Amino acid sequence: MTDDESGVHDASARVVDPDVDLRDPAQRGELAATHGAVVVAVSVGGGVGALARYGIALLLPTRSGGFPWATFITNLTGCFLIGVLMVVITEIVTPHPLLRPLLGVGVLGGFTTFSTYAVESRDLLRPGTIGVGFGYLAATLVCCLVAVTAAAAWTRALAGRARRRTGAAA
Repeated sequence: MTDDESGVHDASARVVDPDVDLRDPAQRGELAATHGAVVVAVSVGGGVGALARYGIALLLPTRSGGFPWATFITNLTGCFLIGVLMVVITEIVTPHPLLRPLLGVGVLGGFTTFSTYAVESRDLLRPGTIGVGFGYLAATLVCCLVAVTAAAAWTRALAGRARRRTGAAA
């Protein structure tokens, strides 16, 4: 978050979007031309992600009052993959304009489920399961933040190693 020379806070500085600079009118217009394709990419990706999440839920059913492993593993995996994806598409490659909407918003947005996390947490924060509820709340928050951070660092390290190896061979 930065202030410009006039001291006015620039809210757009909080948003990092490599695809479009909303301060540039020419790029804002670009969004209108691709709106339909973006909607299709997000929709298809969201369906794929939701089906994958459903599959995990079938493989790991949660008993009443038990730790919701399916949602925990889904969100942990999704956060890790978001960390990898965001580094790859913002620092390593120049992606197709629909890659981020398809994979980031669509597949990984449909795959992760923090709304289910909220509902399951609420249901567990009751007498008899309150310990599981607080454990789930804390474990999900901490582990998902660690996963996205570690994935981003790991991806940067692998990319740096690959660049050094390629540079050394040339």
